[in-house]
Amino acid sequence: MNQPIGAAVPKDFLLAVEALTVSFDGFKAVNDLSLYVDENEIRVIIGPNGAGKTTVLDLICGRTKPTSGSIRFAGEELTTRREYEIVRAGVGRKFQNPSIYEDLTVFENLELSFPRGRDVFGALFFKRDGEVKSRVEEVAGMIFLKDHLGVQAGILSHGQKQWLEIGMLLIQSPRLLMLDEPVAGMSVAERVKTAELLHTIIRNQSVIVIEHDMKFVEDIATRVTVLHQGRVLSEGSMERVKNDPKVIEVYLGH
Repeated sequence: MNQPIGAAVPKDFLLAVEALTVSFDGFKAVNDLSLYVDENEIRVIIGPNGAGKTTVLDLICGRTKPTSGSIRFAGEELTTRREYEIVRAGVGRKFQNPSIYEDLTVFENLELSFPRGRDVFGALFFKRDGEVKSRVEEVAGMIFLKDHLGVQAGILSHGQKQWLEIGMLLIQSPRLLMLDEPVAGMSVAERVKTAELLHTIIRNQSVIVIEHDMKFVEDIATRVTVLHQGRVLSEGSMERVKNDPKVIEVYLGH
């Protein structure tokens, strides 16, 4: 059906979550949630413990299946896809604790994450060619580890391990990165550099971050979504959310 001239065209979001609900034994961990993320946006999700933040990421990446609702990514429905299919579609997920190969070097960790052939033959005949080396070096530069390529990952600082895991996602060139408390346990200097890294990432990708550190949220967020009891309590700029009486009452507490 043709739209009338001058009619508003629906905006194409990179991620459109609509009326999403998931129940565990009758308890609605996420309850009729709608969330829209633009290209090149850092969306931060905050809220008290038990608000449903991590469950939302589990639903988007396919780890948990919704009871009802829709998740569209780049126009494709994700709720019917398996986890590996969602990764291939361009969604990368980092959990709270770094998951790296501690016995391998920084270079080897990044190299292993490089998206080689998607089949057995692609993996068998994968070679460390110029394309791989240049991409590893490019990503290592972004994550502040260019001078640590030969270092065993296990001896990196906690913050450097977090950066390495983000790099292991970046090297796969996802269109959306989802990070669960990326600066937990980091020094102040590492948090500042992580904010810098996220601002670099969104030149080409979008990021969803779950975070409790309000100073860090202020440093990075394009928009903030506040969850409470599985629903959106408030949404907008950090300034708007910070001054919302409902948010102050249930979360910020001051």
